[in-house]
Amino acid sequence: MLEQKVTLDPDEIPKKWYNILADLPEPLPPPIDPETGEPVKPEKLEVIFPKELIRQEMAKERYVRIPEEVRDAYAQIGRPTPLHRARRLERYLGTPARIYYKREDVSSAGSHKPNTAVAQAYYNLREGVERLATETGAGQWGTALSLAGALFGIDVTVFMVAVSYHQKPYRRIMMELYGAEVVPSPSELTEYGRKVRAENPEHPGSLGIAISEAIEMAVKDEGTKYSLGSVLNHVLLHQTVIGQELLLQLEEIDVTPDVMIGCVGGGSNFAGFAYPMLGQKLRGELDEVRFLAVEPAACPTLTKGEYRYDYGDSAGMTPLLKMYTLGHDFVPSPIHAGGLRYHGDAPSLCLLYDKGYIDAVAYEQSSTFEAGRIFARTEGIIPAPETCHAVRAAIDIALECKRKDEEKVIVLNFSGHGLLDLKGYSDYLSGRMK
Repeated sequence: MLEQKVTLDPDEIPKKWYNILADLPEPLPPPIDPETGEPVKPEKLEVIFPKELIRQEMAKERYVRIPEEVRDAYAQIGRPTPLHRARRLERYLGTPARIYYKREDVSSAGSHKPNTAVAQAYYNLREGVERLATETGAGQWGTALSLAGALFGIDVTVFMVAVSYHQKPYRRIMMELYGAEVVPSPSELTEYGRKVRAENPEHPGSLGIAISEAIEMAVKDEGTKYSLGSVLNHVLLHQTVIGQELLLQLEEIDVTPDVMIGCVGGGSNFAGFAYPMLGQKLRGELDEVRFLAVEPAACPTLTKGEYRYDYGDSAGMTPLLKMYTLGHDFVPSPIHAGGLRYHGDAPSLCLLYDKGYIDAVAYEQSSTFEAGRIFARTEGIIPAPETCHAVRAAIDIALECKRKDEEKVIVLNFSGHGLLDLKGYSDYLSGRMK
């Protein structure tokens, strides 16, 4: 059947990452050193990041070459990923809209996260780093970095938000199978973790707290660096393999989207999916396309946050970033979409949202799981709780097209599978979901 599935050959994996900093409508507000009040100096970041990632963080060139070792790893973990048309979902909804989804769930780790994990592991290993410390919410990022550590022979310690650590034991097991040490956060391993636990022994944890613990470990151990799974520019840069593949696939079937949809926690999967096409729009090479970011109502950073400078972690150890934020001490409700429970968003995404290039919408948890159920029964694939947010938005737009008898092309990033999130689906199906 035409347009059912669009695949690429392995030699079509992009050879360069796309850097949206080259095309922003105005310069990105710089990270601020809280001690001096001035833009942070690159050398101050070397205690937690390798030099090449710092260079990529500050890079202004439009494209950055992907090392062949990283492209080989991409091929090993499942790139390039296919683009599918959701014909059965379209028929179920009775919509004239066409719905396509980019399948990042087919990676070895089950999500888009390895796109930056393997790059970060490669650059750290090349600079002699022995261990990476990181945080994870739902466990997708922790799984990806654990996989990357196994591929490149580097140790990994993951501080997993406590509520997710207990909600998603199979994610922990997967990380441990790849060789990582997984610790529920807040933990007893760090000074900051012990401080939080002393104040509340039953603290559910947050990404901000887990980030603080991982950074503290990196600062105190010369052989350890910190690895971040979203928000910063070098992370979003690595993810653009998604959007560049997508451009080739859409060109192959002569399709131009009306709406591009991705869920947003820190912004990495949305940016990786949307930025290459959004860059075309910023350069005046593309007609009107709507870019829609979807977030949880329990952690509505874009839709209800303030656009200001804030810390990226709870302890205030990071530079200040200008972003939409709910406050670095915000502790979200323990929803199942753990990857979207972050108090801020990527500075580049926030600038583009502030300037009107990106729209945003927030959904309650139960409505997103309903969308996941519909998708599973029509397309046969179980979405991750995070991905359910993008599916929900696509369904709502498709139903609007039905009411208006309007044909639109909707493309969403299917950022991860939900095979390790069945506890959430069980709560939804049984009526126990809050």
